[in-house]
Amino acid sequence: MTGPTSLKENTVSLVKDALSVSYHLFKVMIPVLIVVKVLKELGLIRLLAVPLEPVMGLVGLPAEMGLVWATAMLNNIYSSIVVLLTLVGDAPLTTAQATVLGTMILVAHSLPVELKIAQKSGPRLLFQAAARIGSALFIGWVLHLVYAGFELHGEPVRILLSPEAGLSPARETIPAWAVGQVKNLASIFGILVGLLLLMRILERFRITVVMNRLLRPILRLMGIGPKASTIAIIGVTLGISYGGGLIIREARSGRIDKRDVFYALTLMGLIHSLFEDTMLMVMVGGHLSGLLWARGLMAVAAVSLLVRVSARLPASFCNRWLWGDPR
Repeated sequence: MTGPTSLKENTVSLVKDALSVSYHLFKVMIPVLIVVKVLKELGLIRLLAVPLEPVMGLVGLPAEMGLVWATAMLNNIYSSIVVLLTLVGDAPLTTAQATVLGTMILVAHSLPVELKIAQKSGPRLLFQAAARIGSALFIGWVLHLVYAGFELHGEPVRILLSPEAGLSPARETIPAWAVGQVKNLASIFGILVGLLLLMRILERFRITVVMNRLLRPILRLMGIGPKASTIAIIGVTLGISYGGGLIIREARSGRIDKRDVFYALTLMGLIHSLFEDTMLMVMVGGHLSGLLWARGLMAVAAVSLLVRVSARLPASFCNRWLWGDPR
Protein backbone atom coordinates (compact mmCIF):
# COMPACT_ATOMS: atom_id res chain seq x y z
CA MET A 1 0.00 0.00 0.00
CA THR A 2 2.92 2.30 0.57
CA GLY A 3 3.80 2.45 -3.15
CA PRO A 4 0.38 3.52 -4.53
CA THR A 5 -0.21 5.87 -1.59
CA SER A 6 3.17 7.49 -2.08
CA LEU A 7 2.54 7.84 -5.83
CA LYS A 8 -0.85 9.47 -5.20
CA GLU A 9 0.62 11.88 -2.64
CA ASN A 10 3.46 12.81 -4.98
CA THR A 11 1.05 13.37 -7.87
CA VAL A 12 -1.23 15.58 -5.76
CA SER A 13 1.80 17.52 -4.50
CA LEU A 14 3.07 17.94 -8.05
CA VAL A 15 -0.27 19.27 -9.33
CA LYS A 16 -0.58 21.66 -6.37
CA ASP A 17 2.91 23.00 -7.02
CA ALA A 18 2.11 23.42 -10.71
CA LEU A 19 -1.13 25.28 -9.93
CA SER A 20 0.68 27.56 -7.49
CA VAL A 21 3.46 28.31 -9.96
CA SER A 22 0.97 28.86 -12.80
CA TYR A 23 -1.09 31.24 -10.68
CA HIS A 24 1.88 33.55 -10.07
CA LEU A 25 2.92 33.34 -13.72
CA PHE A 26 -0.51 33.81 -15.31
CA LYS A 27 -1.27 36.69 -12.94
CA VAL A 28 1.55 38.51 -14.74
CA MET A 29 1.01 37.22 -18.27
CA ILE A 30 -2.74 37.55 -18.82
CA PRO A 31 -3.11 41.32 -18.22
CA VAL A 32 -0.04 42.01 -20.34
CA LEU A 33 -1.31 39.84 -23.19
CA ILE A 34 -4.62 41.71 -23.18
CA VAL A 35 -2.95 45.14 -23.19
CA VAL A 36 -0.67 44.17 -26.07
CA LYS A 37 -3.63 42.82 -28.04
CA VAL A 38 -5.50 46.10 -27.55
CA LEU A 39 -2.45 48.06 -28.76
CA LYS A 40 -2.22 45.79 -31.77
CA GLU A 41 -5.91 46.15 -32.65
CA LEU A 42 -5.67 49.95 -32.38
CA GLY A 43 -2.65 50.01 -34.66
CA LEU A 44 -0.45 51.57 -31.99
CA ILE A 45 2.33 49.03 -32.37
CA ARG A 46 2.99 50.39 -35.86
CA LEU A 47 3.15 53.93 -34.45
CA LEU A 48 5.53 52.80 -31.73
CA ALA A 49 7.82 51.44 -34.46
CA VAL A 50 8.26 54.88 -36.10
CA PRO A 51 11.01 56.07 -33.70
CA LEU A 52 12.96 52.89 -34.50
CA GLU A 53 13.30 53.67 -38.21
CA PRO A 54 16.44 55.86 -37.81
CA VAL A 55 17.93 53.22 -35.52
CA MET A 56 17.60 50.60 -38.23
CA GLY A 57 20.07 52.58 -40.34
CA LEU A 58 22.72 52.24 -37.62
CA VAL A 59 22.55 48.45 -37.85
CA GLY A 60 22.30 48.34 -41.63
CA LEU A 61 18.64 47.37 -41.90
CA PRO A 62 15.81 48.78 -44.03
CA ALA A 63 13.52 51.18 -42.16
CA GLU A 64 10.61 48.71 -42.48
CA MET A 65 12.43 46.30 -40.18
CA GLY A 66 11.75 48.68 -37.29
CA LEU A 67 8.16 47.44 -37.32
CA VAL A 68 9.39 43.83 -37.13
CA TRP A 69 11.56 44.54 -34.10
CA ALA A 70 8.86 46.63 -32.40
CA THR A 71 6.40 43.76 -32.85
CA ALA A 72 8.89 41.34 -31.30
CA MET A 73 9.57 43.61 -28.33
CA LEU A 74 5.91 44.34 -27.59
CA ASN A 75 4.42 40.99 -28.56
CA ASN A 76 6.52 37.91 -29.31
CA ILE A 77 8.88 36.29 -31.81
CA TYR A 78 6.11 34.48 -33.70
CA SER A 79 4.22 37.71 -34.34
CA SER A 80 7.40 39.44 -35.51
CA ILE A 81 8.04 36.60 -37.99
CA VAL A 82 4.56 37.09 -39.45
CA VAL A 83 5.29 40.81 -39.90
CA LEU A 84 8.69 40.01 -41.42
CA LEU A 85 7.17 37.62 -43.93
CA THR A 86 4.69 40.28 -45.03
CA LEU A 87 7.42 42.92 -45.48
CA VAL A 88 10.41 41.01 -46.84
CA GLY A 89 9.04 41.07 -50.41
CA ASP A 90 9.15 44.87 -50.45
CA ALA A 91 12.29 45.11 -48.31
CA PRO A 92 14.56 42.20 -49.34
CA LEU A 93 17.34 41.23 -46.94
CA THR A 94 20.73 39.58 -47.13
CA THR A 95 21.71 36.74 -44.80
CA ALA A 96 23.84 39.23 -42.85
CA GLN A 97 20.86 41.56 -42.38
CA ALA A 98 18.58 38.69 -41.39
CA THR A 99 21.19 37.64 -38.82
CA VAL A 100 21.46 41.16 -37.41
CA LEU A 101 17.68 41.47 -37.14
CA GLY A 102 17.27 37.95 -35.75
CA THR A 103 19.93 38.46 -33.09
CA MET A 104 18.37 41.75 -31.99
CA ILE A 105 14.98 40.03 -31.76
CA LEU A 106 16.43 37.17 -29.69
CA VAL A 107 17.93 39.63 -27.19
CA ALA A 108 14.90 41.94 -26.94
CA HIS A 109 11.46 40.34 -27.41
CA SER A 110 8.28 39.77 -25.37
CA LEU A 111 9.42 42.59 -23.09
CA PRO A 112 6.10 43.37 -21.34
CA VAL A 113 5.77 39.78 -20.08
CA GLU A 114 9.42 38.92 -19.52
CA LEU A 115 10.34 42.21 -17.82
CA LYS A 116 7.36 41.84 -15.47
CA ILE A 117 8.50 38.34 -14.54
CA ALA A 118 12.00 39.66 -13.86
CA GLN A 119 10.56 42.48 -11.75
CA LYS A 120 8.47 40.03 -9.72
CA SER A 121 11.69 38.15 -8.97
CA GLY A 122 13.47 41.24 -7.64
CA PRO A 123 15.52 42.91 -10.41
CA ARG A 124 14.51 46.47 -11.25
CA LEU A 125 12.40 46.74 -14.40
CA LEU A 126 14.02 49.91 -15.78
CA PHE A 127 17.54 48.47 -15.72
CA GLN A 128 16.43 45.16 -17.24
CA ALA A 129 14.63 46.99 -20.06
CA ALA A 130 17.64 49.21 -20.75
CA ALA A 131 20.02 46.24 -20.62
CA ARG A 132 18.06 44.21 -23.14
CA ILE A 133 17.27 46.97 -25.61
CA GLY A 134 20.75 48.47 -25.32
CA SER A 135 22.44 45.08 -25.71
CA ALA A 136 20.28 44.27 -28.75
CA LEU A 137 21.31 47.52 -30.43
CA PHE A 138 24.96 47.02 -29.50
CA ILE A 139 25.24 43.50 -30.84
CA GLY A 140 23.26 44.45 -33.96
CA TRP A 141 25.69 47.31 -34.60
CA VAL A 142 28.77 45.14 -34.01
CA LEU A 143 27.49 42.35 -36.25
CA HIS A 144 26.67 44.88 -38.98
CA LEU A 145 30.21 46.29 -38.84
CA VAL A 146 31.81 42.82 -38.88
CA TYR A 147 29.68 41.43 -41.70
CA ALA A 148 30.04 44.59 -43.80
CA GLY A 149 33.75 44.99 -43.06
CA PHE A 150 34.62 41.42 -44.00
CA GLU A 151 31.92 41.16 -46.69
CA LEU A 152 30.32 38.14 -45.03
CA HIS A 153 26.88 36.63 -45.73
CA GLY A 154 25.99 39.16 -48.42
CA GLU A 155 23.89 36.68 -50.40
CA PRO A 156 20.08 37.10 -50.56
CA VAL A 157 18.44 35.62 -47.50
CA ARG A 158 16.88 32.18 -47.77
CA ILE A 159 13.72 31.95 -45.69
CA LEU A 160 12.50 28.46 -44.88
CA LEU A 161 9.21 29.56 -43.36
CA SER A 162 6.10 30.75 -45.16
CA PRO A 163 2.99 32.44 -43.74
CA GLU A 164 1.25 29.05 -43.89
CA ALA A 165 3.92 27.26 -41.85
CA GLY A 166 1.83 27.06 -38.71
CA LEU A 167 2.19 30.65 -37.52
CA SER A 168 -0.79 32.74 -36.45
CA PRO A 169 -2.17 35.04 -39.14
CA ALA A 170 -1.28 38.71 -38.94
CA ARG A 171 -5.00 39.53 -38.53
CA GLU A 172 -7.21 37.27 -36.47
CA THR A 173 -10.58 37.65 -34.81
CA ILE A 174 -10.82 38.36 -31.10
CA PRO A 175 -12.47 34.96 -30.36
CA ALA A 176 -9.76 33.16 -32.37
CA TRP A 177 -7.09 35.10 -30.49
CA ALA A 178 -8.69 34.28 -27.12
CA VAL A 179 -8.92 30.58 -27.97
CA GLY A 180 -5.29 30.63 -29.10
CA GLN A 181 -4.16 32.27 -25.87
CA VAL A 182 -6.10 29.76 -23.75
CA LYS A 183 -4.39 26.96 -25.66
CA ASN A 184 -1.01 28.64 -25.11
CA LEU A 185 -1.66 29.00 -21.37
CA ALA A 186 -2.78 25.36 -21.18
CA SER A 187 0.42 24.35 -22.96
CA ILE A 188 2.46 26.40 -20.52
CA PHE A 189 0.71 24.69 -17.59
CA GLY A 190 1.51 21.30 -19.11
CA ILE A 191 5.11 22.33 -19.58
CA LEU A 192 5.28 23.53 -15.97
CA VAL A 193 4.01 20.16 -14.74
CA GLY A 194 6.68 18.48 -16.84
CA LEU A 195 9.34 20.88 -15.57
CA LEU A 196 8.45 20.30 -11.94
CA LEU A 197 8.43 16.54 -12.49
CA LEU A 198 11.75 16.74 -14.29
CA MET A 199 13.27 18.82 -11.51
CA ARG A 200 12.15 16.27 -8.91
CA ILE A 201 13.63 13.43 -10.95
CA LEU A 202 16.87 15.34 -11.46
CA GLU A 203 17.08 16.10 -7.75
CA ARG A 204 16.19 12.51 -6.82
CA PHE A 205 19.06 11.12 -8.89
CA ARG A 206 21.36 14.06 -8.03
CA ILE A 207 21.65 15.02 -11.70
CA THR A 208 21.17 18.67 -10.76
CA VAL A 209 24.39 18.40 -8.78
CA VAL A 210 26.22 17.26 -11.92
CA MET A 211 24.60 19.99 -14.05
CA ASN A 212 25.53 22.64 -11.53
CA ARG A 213 29.10 21.44 -11.49
CA LEU A 214 29.27 21.60 -15.28
CA LEU A 215 27.79 25.09 -15.31
CA ARG A 216 29.78 26.36 -12.37
CA PRO A 217 32.98 27.27 -14.30
CA ILE A 218 31.00 29.61 -16.56
CA LEU A 219 28.93 31.02 -13.71
CA ARG A 220 32.05 31.40 -11.57
CA LEU A 221 33.72 33.24 -14.42
CA MET A 222 30.81 35.67 -14.45
CA GLY A 223 30.63 35.88 -10.65
CA ILE A 224 27.20 34.25 -10.19
CA GLY A 225 26.71 32.24 -6.98
CA PRO A 226 26.17 28.46 -7.10
CA LYS A 227 22.59 28.57 -5.77
CA ALA A 228 21.48 30.51 -8.85
CA SER A 229 22.49 27.67 -11.18
CA THR A 230 18.99 26.17 -11.33
CA ILE A 231 17.43 29.49 -12.30
CA ALA A 232 20.10 30.05 -14.95
CA ILE A 233 19.63 26.57 -16.46
CA ILE A 234 15.83 26.99 -16.64
CA GLY A 235 15.97 30.41 -18.25
CA VAL A 236 18.80 29.83 -20.69
CA THR A 237 17.43 26.56 -22.04
CA LEU A 238 13.63 26.98 -21.81
CA GLY A 239 13.05 30.73 -21.72
CA ILE A 240 11.78 33.29 -19.25
CA SER A 241 8.09 32.93 -20.11
CA TYR A 242 8.00 29.12 -19.78
CA GLY A 243 10.28 29.07 -16.75
CA GLY A 244 8.89 32.30 -15.29
CA GLY A 245 6.76 30.69 -12.60
CA LEU A 246 9.64 28.57 -11.39
CA ILE A 247 11.98 31.56 -11.51
CA ILE A 248 9.61 33.65 -9.37
CA ARG A 249 9.20 30.79 -6.90
CA GLU A 250 12.93 30.22 -6.54
CA ALA A 251 13.53 33.94 -6.08
CA ARG A 252 10.84 34.14 -3.39
CA SER A 253 12.15 31.08 -1.56
CA GLY A 254 14.90 33.14 0.04
CA ARG A 255 17.47 30.46 -0.73
CA ILE A 256 19.18 32.62 -3.34
CA ASP A 257 20.80 35.98 -2.67
CA LYS A 258 19.05 38.83 -4.49
CA ARG A 259 22.34 39.78 -6.15
CA ASP A 260 22.57 36.33 -7.74
CA VAL A 261 18.91 36.48 -8.78
CA PHE A 262 19.69 39.80 -10.47
CA TYR A 263 22.76 38.43 -12.26
CA ALA A 264 20.95 35.25 -13.33
CA LEU A 265 17.91 37.17 -14.64
CA THR A 266 20.15 39.60 -16.50
CA LEU A 267 21.98 36.67 -18.11
CA MET A 268 18.64 35.12 -19.04
CA GLY A 269 17.45 38.37 -20.54
CA LEU A 270 20.40 38.38 -22.94
CA ILE A 271 20.33 34.69 -23.86
CA HIS A 272 17.36 32.41 -23.19
CA SER A 273 15.20 29.79 -24.90
CA LEU A 274 18.46 28.74 -26.47
CA PHE A 275 17.12 26.00 -28.73
CA GLU A 276 13.57 26.91 -29.85
CA ASP A 277 14.02 30.65 -30.44
CA THR A 278 17.41 30.26 -32.11
CA MET A 279 16.06 27.72 -34.57
CA LEU A 280 13.11 30.01 -35.39
CA MET A 281 15.56 32.73 -36.43
CA VAL A 282 17.57 30.21 -38.47
CA MET A 283 14.36 29.36 -40.35
CA VAL A 284 13.94 33.00 -41.39
CA GLY A 285 17.48 33.18 -42.71
CA GLY A 286 19.69 34.03 -39.73
CA HIS A 287 23.19 32.59 -39.33
CA LEU A 288 24.39 30.88 -36.14
CA SER A 289 27.52 33.03 -36.06
CA GLY A 290 25.37 35.87 -34.75
CA LEU A 291 22.25 34.15 -33.42
CA LEU A 292 24.15 31.79 -31.12
CA TRP A 293 27.89 32.39 -30.85
CA ALA A 294 28.07 36.19 -30.87
CA ARG A 295 25.00 36.43 -28.63
CA GLY A 296 26.43 33.91 -26.18
CA LEU A 297 29.80 35.65 -25.97
CA MET A 298 28.12 39.02 -25.48
CA ALA A 299 25.90 37.68 -22.69
CA VAL A 300 28.81 36.14 -20.77
CA ALA A 301 31.00 39.23 -21.24
CA ALA A 302 28.22 41.67 -20.32
CA VAL A 303 27.20 39.86 -17.12
CA SER A 304 30.84 39.36 -16.11
CA LEU A 305 31.40 43.10 -16.46
CA LEU A 306 28.15 43.88 -14.64
CA VAL A 307 29.13 41.68 -11.67
CA ARG A 308 32.46 43.46 -11.31
CA VAL A 309 31.09 46.97 -11.75
CA SER A 310 28.15 46.47 -9.37
CA ALA A 311 30.51 45.15 -6.69
CA ARG A 312 32.11 48.61 -6.62
CA LEU A 313 28.84 50.54 -6.46
CA PRO A 314 27.25 51.72 -3.18
CA ALA A 315 24.66 49.33 -1.75
CA SER A 316 22.07 52.12 -1.70
CA PHE A 317 22.48 52.66 -5.46
CA CYS A 318 22.23 48.93 -6.23
CA ASN A 319 19.15 48.45 -4.06
CA ARG A 320 17.40 51.36 -5.75
CA TRP A 321 18.34 50.84 -9.39
CA LEU A 322 19.53 47.25 -9.88
CA TRP A 323 17.84 44.79 -7.54
CA GLY A 324 15.32 44.46 -4.77
CA ASP A 325 13.25 41.88 -2.93
CA PRO A 326 10.85 39.62 -4.87
CA ARG A 327 7.26 40.90 -5.00
